[in-house]
Amino acid sequence: MPNGPPPGSSKRIPCNHHDLYDGTAKDGMLNLQQNRVVLIHDWLTGFRGGEKCLEVLCQLFPTAPIHTLLHVRGSLPPSIENHPIRPSFLQKIPRIGKYYRYSLPVMPLAANWRIEDCDLVYSLSHAVAKSAKAPRGVPHVCYCFTPMRYAWHMKGSYFADRAQGLKARAVDLLMSSLRSWDRRTSSRVSHFIAISETVRKRIRECYGRESVVIYPPADTEYYHPDPSVRREDYYLILSAFAPYKRVDLAIEACNRLQKRLVIIGSGQDEARLKSLAGPTVEFLGWQPDTVLRDHLRRCRALLFPGEEDYGIVPVEANACGTPVIAFAKGGATETIVPLGRDGATGAWFEEQKLESLIAALEAFERERERLDPVVARKQAEKFDRATHVEQVTRYLTHVLAGISR
Repeated sequence: MPNGPPPGSSKRIPCNHHDLYDGTAKDGMLNLQQNRVVLIHDWLTGFRGGEKCLEVLCQLFPTAPIHTLLHVRGSLPPSIENHPIRPSFLQKIPRIGKYYRYSLPVMPLAANWRIEDCDLVYSLSHAVAKSAKAPRGVPHVCYCFTPMRYAWHMKGSYFADRAQGLKARAVDLLMSSLRSWDRRTSSRVSHFIAISETVRKRIRECYGRESVVIYPPADTEYYHPDPSVRREDYYLILSAFAPYKRVDLAIEACNRLQKRLVIIGSGQDEARLKSLAGPTVEFLGWQPDTVLRDHLRRCRALLFPGEEDYGIVPVEANACGTPVIAFAKGGATETIVPLGRDGATGAWFEEQKLESLIAALEAFERERERLDPVVARKQAEKFDRATHVEQVTRYLTHVLAGISR
């Protein structure tokens, strides 16, 4: 459980931005849009949390080209699609947009980007984007969602039930090679930004590098309470169906307690999860944002049982005045204030085990009247889009001005 950064650790960008740079951002700062900027993103196959961060950069730099491994046309809003998008050779592989995860062994080769004629390289990376080579003397800022989680911290969650015998040995060799490559190419980054304190610590552990923290943008203008909507007696999951998300844990807990659970999402684990579901569990598939917001306003609480690098859904839930019951590890411990503390906006459960989640649900049922939707909303506003844009703009301005802190 995070206890805050140790003395001498990398700096967090504070909410009071003027405290960070001692007034040096007043006169003579560079106009960011006068700089030639190149953007790098791992892959463009849908509009999720990482792409929402990319969208901010696309709006800051409306003519910047985007280098990526592959691009599924039409999967992103015009704010991104209208940029020059330059995919790697993986784009030529038939149906690559559906099966790109199987190209992991060759991704480092495909990501051998050599950038020319620019003033700034800005990569958004959870896999290979940070390996881009900036021209000599040009800063490369990496907005790091995490070091490769399947190679470093969550190999078991990705491969435990899928790799046995010789296949398991092959996976071990591949992950060892990827870790070596990932560590080696981290030297191509001049400045790291972490999306959370959790990721800041991973960057230090994996790369031996320091970083600042700038949280991703939550759309608190769209996700907001509606006084006309009444709360209903059900819990909610909004998630992709990947094993490490631990949707199975929420299903088992609601089965045991006979609590109604509504699940919105899809993914590779769908068949297994449906086989676990009892009569109180309902699957709605993937839904548009209007449906997500409606359920966030109506549910009793959002369940967030996985360990995430940051996790924007809990912030969106709090923005709607909705409490969150989250696993007490990862980014949710930085955004959700648990019962027992001042300004509580939800509850934590300490272990990723059925008994621990059940205990948290039972405690929440006893004490949920103490949770104030107004307090939850105020907590979410600390992570809003305007704050993110201001922090990124200020940070890049100082990087380009050659100011190092």
